[in-house]
Amino acid sequence: MRITVPTRKDLLEDLGGRMARKEGFTLATLNLDHAVKLKSDPAFRKAYLAQSHVVADGNPIVWLCRLAGYRVELIPGSELVQPLCALAAQTGRGVALFGSTQDSLDLAATRLEAQHPGLKVVSKISPPMGFDPDSDDAARLLGELRESGAGLCFLALGAPKQERLAARAAELVPGCGFASVGAGVDFIAGHQTRAPAWVRRIAMEWFWRMMGNPRRMAARYGACFAILPELGATALRDRG
Repeated sequence: MRITVPTRKDLLEDLGGRMARKEGFTLATLNLDHAVKLKSDPAFRKAYLAQSHVVADGNPIVWLCRLAGYRVELIPGSELVQPLCALAAQTGRGVALFGSTQDSLDLAATRLEAQHPGLKVVSKISPPMGFDPDSDDAARLLGELRESGAGLCFLALGAPKQERLAARAAELVPGCGFASVGAGVDFIAGHQTRAPAWVRRIAMEWFWRMMGNPRRMAARYGACFAILPELGATALRDRG
């Protein structure tokens, strides 16, 4: 899976133009956990191939791209919520929040509207536990989203559900842009806390997260480290 947009500037210029023209898009943020899932999950691979924009969310992805001979910027999905809301306010596009809990969506909506004058959160959808992006219920909820008139939707379902839903939504709600941001909405609401800036600067956010929930995160990061040699070899072959 390759990065399709190398810089934040390029990404925001393109997405801002699409919102102004009322065109849809699907944005995925590639990290090592996604790379592991892409190797073993055909439905996830298919959904990723359907994304209109893929950026590098994770320093290992940035380093692997450099190893392959091309430079990309680190663009974490959680850091795109605010600039995309600013673009939505500028272009008069309503925003939808899809995923997480209703309390988190309500808090995030209030804070985003306060931070971006003119912004309207027109839909807040918290799907039930066990939500299936391929289900009839997903189609119904996407219908509600379409009726709201939203032009930008933040998907906070986690991988692979959010990317799979985005690929389906591109067909059912073609005029809306879908950005898969994981915990980005919960960060805005204050229900999750991101690693301090200094930890992110030294590329140790993964370790900070693992210390916060070692039982859950240790296995995930173990799988991520295990796939690095294969990804490194692939990057070197691509470099030619």
